[in-house]
Amino acid sequence: MSLIKFNNRNRLFPWSNTDLKSFLGSDDFFNEDFFSEDSLMPAMNVKENPTDFQIEFAAPGFSKEDFEVSIDNDILHVSGEKSKEKEQEDDNYSRKEFSYNTFKRSLKLPTSVNTEKEAQATYKDGILKLQLSKKEAEKPSNRKRIEVK
Repeated sequence: MSLIKFNNRNRLFPWSNTDLKSFLGSDDFFNEDFFSEDSLMPAMNVKENPTDFQIEFAAPGFSKEDFEVSIDNDILHVSGEKSKEKEQEDDNYSRKEFSYNTFKRSLKLPTSVNTEKEAQATYKDGILKLQLSKKEAEKPSNRKRIEVK
């Protein structure tokens, strides 16, 4: 009996893509991109500046109306959903195509993020940019030492 190593990288299926492809045959319908976890999530960049955090999501093909961004209990929720349907009818045939893209991502925010202040969100050229303000740093108190006589 041989052991099969568990592949935790792929959330959809616990077995490796090659095992699944050999089970389904050599059909190119189930290609690597379909089972890849990276294809389900947009790429993300996080940059910390002295006064804010800037988070970017690569989500080409969406429009700004397709996104929902919210903060709930210090957790940032970002989701996008896009669907497109195309129908063409002619005398001898009819054709109907559709596509559906969606993603959801949740991030625990650091305690330095000011959730009371309004966050900024913009979408341009396939990039969703979020700007989250930081809390103002507490100023050191002017502590004076008093000498006891």
